Amino acid sequence: DINPQAPTHVLIVPKRHVVGVAELKKEDENLAGRLIVQAKEIAKALGLTSYRLVFNQGREAGQSVFHLHLHLLGGRPMKWPPG
Repeated sequence: DINPQAPTHVLIVPKRHVVGVAELKKEDENLAGRLIVQAKEIAKALGLTSYRLVFNQGREAGQSVFHLHLHLLGGRPMKWPPG
């Protein structure tokens, strides 16, 4: 990420272009699920046992790259609510 929000900040990006979550269709369930499972595998490989997964949908939510992607954040305590 160009502006990392945690010591570990990884983007998981599908090859197929989808603008964002709002553009996902019923047939994209496998794509969305694969992104989450891939994030879990990356977290494990990085030795993270606690992490946050974030999809931003739309400019007001912080989406600045209009290609679906999942943020994997870890390496520090996370607070709630975010942002």
